[in-house]
Amino acid sequence: MHSWRRLLYGTFLIAAPVLSSAPSAATSTSAFNITMSGTAEKKLAWALAAEAKGKTDYSRKHEKAIEYGTAGFRSKAVDLDHVLYRIGILAALRSRVKGATIGVMITASHNPVADNGVKIVDPSGEMLEILWETIATNLANVKDDELSATIIQIVDQEKIDLDKPASVYFGRDTRPSSPHLSNAAVEGSTLFNASVKDFGIVTTPMLHYFVAAYNSNNEYGIPTAEGYFSKLTSAFRAFREEVISERGPDCGDYTPIIVADMANGVGGPAMEQMAKHLKDLLTFEFFNVGEGELNHESGADYVKVRQTLPKRVRIKSKDRCVSFDGDADRIVYYYQDQSVKFRLLDGDRIASLVAGYIKNLLDIMGMELNIGVVQTAYANGASTKYIKEVLQIPVACVHTGVKHLHHKAQEFDIGIYFEANGHGTVLFSKKAKVLIKALREDKSCYNSSVYRLAGGKRSAARKMLTFIDMVNETTGDAIADLLIVETILHARAWSVETWENCYTDLPNRQLKVTVKDRNIIKVIDPQCHIGEPEGLQEDFDRLIGLFADGRAFVRPSGTEDVVRVYAEANTQANADKLAVHIAKLVHQKAGGIGDPPTWVIQQ
Repeated sequence: MHSWRRLLYGTFLIAAPVLSSAPSAATSTSAFNITMSGTAEKKLAWALAAEAKGKTDYSRKHEKAIEYGTAGFRSKAVDLDHVLYRIGILAALRSRVKGATIGVMITASHNPVADNGVKIVDPSGEMLEILWETIATNLANVKDDELSATIIQIVDQEKIDLDKPASVYFGRDTRPSSPHLSNAAVEGSTLFNASVKDFGIVTTPMLHYFVAAYNSNNEYGIPTAEGYFSKLTSAFRAFREEVISERGPDCGDYTPIIVADMANGVGGPAMEQMAKHLKDLLTFEFFNVGEGELNHESGADYVKVRQTLPKRVRIKSKDRCVSFDGDADRIVYYYQDQSVKFRLLDGDRIASLVAGYIKNLLDIMGMELNIGVVQTAYANGASTKYIKEVLQIPVACVHTGVKHLHHKAQEFDIGIYFEANGHGTVLFSKKAKVLIKALREDKSCYNSSVYRLAGGKRSAARKMLTFIDMVNETTGDAIADLLIVETILHARAWSVETWENCYTDLPNRQLKVTVKDRNIIKVIDPQCHIGEPEGLQEDFDRLIGLFADGRAFVRPSGTEDVVRVYAEANTQANADKLAVHIAKLVHQKAGGIGDPPTWVIQQ
């Protein structure tokens, strides 16, 4: 045993194994530079114990690098043991840095069942800050015998006080690999003396909510499953009662019946629980609630990309339908018209519906707040035009990835963001909440000659505050977003067809191209213009110019070696042709695998 390890173990009774392998140069340097105070001894002891256990139980079995992206880490589940263990350690360290509870969610969202992943949830329920994404990536990729040195480096650079308490919340989805991977992460956190609470199977947005609620001292809500359901459904019920008290029970073209595809994911049991709270207000017919394979031919991503009904879902003409993704942070709406044509209402439609209604409430209140909608290049061009020109609401375009939309939305008093895939939410600034609450409490109207007008303002303020309680501001939440959409449709007395008729989408198509290395594609701006491979963007531009209302772009996936293609044009046939031509160029110039795409499979 090396002298510095013998010094440590000889001085304190620490249960750490003898390591026969010599430390790397990095390990030796880090170790010898330590001043042997009590805190330093604890740091070294925990780091060595973590490395020893990692080698024994959670060794790195492959050399392929993994990167912490927008969705955290994602890969084949069989490759993630060491990653989850190390993320458990990192979460315990992050908790000490923030002086708050941190969340760890084990999920791969809409990915196939053989995949899995993990992401860290910061104290307010937001995603991990960008600097720590780099730290997470480094920790996940170091060799087993460099783990202790890397942990010590993190502790030193971030000035982490290991004597402070740490608290980590855990949640997981329904994948067969999730319990084992969750245990690995829990072991990592426990080894670093964190207090651990495992919520078991929950939706990703629920874990975000639990973390935010606990760290707010219950101001945001009660950090339990029942607290989550109670908060959302109580707000939904209160809003509906407010609307009925104003106009009576007549709800026009709105019908409270929903056909729901749960993608055989965690959203199924969660929605069944939620439905019990609202059985007198909403009727659900559930499909794909666990009887089939997770995300297979079902779910929001399948419906959005294929623009077709999920398998095993039976509907009638004009039935209002929804699909969640596997971890219930995305939702899309759809129906079949009288000619049995599939009609999709995606995240762009949800954003325009929400933005229009919030603006209407603000107009009634006479309140001038800075409201904005945040989109990505995936937003349908018609939706952007409608929001800007008809609703008269500013639109910001940012890089693809929820973290970019969320951060941009925080710049507004009321920021609305939905990716086209159905992931999104609404953010309200403290200023907005204070002003709206003050208007609700304003009783000066009782002695006013404009009582009815002032009463209308207060009613709008009550609705807005109730609406805020219905929103999960921490992240996109399929359950909360469903309640928001149903609330607005009921308040406006709209059918799904009326909603769709607000504007006409430009026909579009999405494809995927499998490549050897997705990092060959370099995106240089939010509109997804390509910097590398050189000349590819110019080829795209020439193609796009051949199609009326043509627009197309590509971007590398953040989780797998595929390049995603988006194209829109004046007709569906032209959008399909443009998408295929763009995909063929990607396959040719960016290292495509297999046969190049030649046509779009019609559903």
